Amino acid sequence: MKRTLGVCYYPEHWPEDQWAEDAARMAEIGLTWVRIGEFAWSRIEPEPGRLDWGWLDRAIATLGAAGLQVVLGTPTATPPRWMLTRHPDMLALDAQGRPRGFGSRRHYCFSHRPYRVECARIVTLLAERYGQNRHVAAWQTDNEYGCHDTTLSYSPAARNAFRNWLAQRYQSPQALNRAWGNVFWSMDYASFDEIELPYLTVTEANPAHCMAFRRFASDEVASFNRLQTEIIRRHSPFPIAHNYMGAVTEFDHFATGADLDIAAWDAYPLGFLADRVAASAAHKRRFARQGDPDFQAFHHDLYRAVGRGRWWVMEQQPGPVNWAPYNPDPLPGMARLWAWEAFAHGAEAVCYFRWRQAPFAQEQMHAGLLRPDSVAAPAYAEAAVVARELAEMPDVEPAAAPVALIFDYASAWAWATQPQGRGFDYFNLVLDFYKGLRKLGLSVDILPPDARELGQYELMFAPGLATLSEGLRAAVATTKGIAVFGPRSNCKTVEFATPGPLPPNLPGLDCTVARVESLPPDLPVTLSNGGSFLHWREKCEAVDVAETTTDGWPALIGRGPVRYLAGWPDELALERILIALCAERGVATEVMPEGLRCRETARMRFWFNYNSEAVCHAGMEIPAAGVHWQAL
Repeated sequence: MKRTLGVCYYPEHWPEDQWAEDAARMAEIGLTWVRIGEFAWSRIEPEPGRLDWGWLDRAIATLGAAGLQVVLGTPTATPPRWMLTRHPDMLALDAQGRPRGFGSRRHYCFSHRPYRVECARIVTLLAERYGQNRHVAAWQTDNEYGCHDTTLSYSPAARNAFRNWLAQRYQSPQALNRAWGNVFWSMDYASFDEIELPYLTVTEANPAHCMAFRRFASDEVASFNRLQTEIIRRHSPFPIAHNYMGAVTEFDHFATGADLDIAAWDAYPLGFLADRVAASAAHKRRFARQGDPDFQAFHHDLYRAVGRGRWWVMEQQPGPVNWAPYNPDPLPGMARLWAWEAFAHGAEAVCYFRWRQAPFAQEQMHAGLLRPDSVAAPAYAEAAVVARELAEMPDVEPAAAPVALIFDYASAWAWATQPQGRGFDYFNLVLDFYKGLRKLGLSVDILPPDARELGQYELMFAPGLATLSEGLRAAVATTKGIAVFGPRSNCKTVEFATPGPLPPNLPGLDCTVARVESLPPDLPVTLSNGGSFLHWREKCEAVDVAETTTDGWPALIGRGPVRYLAGWPDELALERILIALCAERGVATEVMPEGLRCRETARMRFWFNYNSEAVCHAGMEIPAAGVHWQAL
């Protein structure tokens, strides 16, 4: 499959006599895809029932005439103002019961059924009109589900839908009471209609109640998305994508992705470093104009798993963004580096956001490939370079990695519900393991929590996996490699109770977690072979102990195909442990210089230098903010 470049474009923002020139310039620099339409509902339907297709027909025809392919977005992320007049109760409410009102975007509650009817109507009209259009070659549903903290809604619509969800799941209030342990604090319910959403309680709500609400909210996102995909498929043969975000865990992307052909995500490395990456001030300062060396790659591999091999970057940062606490300008070369890193991880397409910087509204400070006056911004030339390089070199075919890492959205909800310590964050725990593997020069595959096949991997890691599925348990029992769990692995049932036998209850491992403790930042637990546990430590009763803490408790347990790590290792301990495990399985490692990362494909090895200066490694000099590749 040939890898391609694209861009996000808003023809409704620009004079129509400018469209043809824009399209010609896009084609001239080697772009293939143009995403349009995802925020255009008020232009498609300016008044209820009055449809204006003419401008969209002409925009698609203009882009197509230049040889470009259109990704058509459904406009359901931005319902027009008249929609709120028609359905004043469609807004989500926040955890304080306040409405999330009109005036920006994502102003709807996933559970509001009349709004879903409106969405089905507009998506049907779009699919009927453009489903066979020769210039439309892909679809995008909505835009950035969950962005701006919009997955969880505490509206009456959400409450009613939640009660119905509970009735279907538990069948009777008595069964629900038993599952949730409502005998505690006299929380029993006599009817599903008595159950409220888990907010505005005097102290913390029952964690089982919270976890059920999180599962319900995730299911609402998936069913909202499914409503659209089912309509589109009835009218169009083209693949359907959704553009996810970075470090958004409020809904299960695997479940939503099951109804899609392509998983896409929106990559903003500098904004994410400033806003979402847990790192020291020195680290953020060093990479302020390049982005974290692992954060983008982690999401590339995550969404490759969500898309079952098919994934895109739907929005790639080209310059300063507008929404982070601080918004530096990328170093020269980074727009090229970010694109090539995505392709090395298997992306089919990378689309820059956006074509031209807007001179108005909320995103007028967000850079594009062009300035507002249509003069080329720095990333314009870098995108042209990437397009030429793609045309000149063989296709980049992905290859299976030697190591795998489990990522589970439900575990993120579990530990957000009951962190037990401020420092315990599931996303950062898994990202630490990913970073540790990448610093050893390893390519990593990310797997879903119900993975049933581990045969190709020498090592599989599952830190913090709240509940071990039967499918994964069976896969672990027959793996040829080593499966490493912990901390907090398999320590909750699906209903958020402590299981019996006590955790971790892993195949072939004689180990019981007797007590746990969360650790404040100034109270690390040192390990006998170097390094420490941070944030979390478990005191285990175990038979086969490979390493201990300096106070005598097991730290690493097991020497066979299943191992258990009884705490959250710091960087020093993690590197040492990973090197030893890789050596045991014959997986070659090399400690990377700071800021240098690599990725192997079927025929190439890529090197990505996130530093602001050149790096010499293995007889090569990789330029600052640069990419280097070698044939294998």
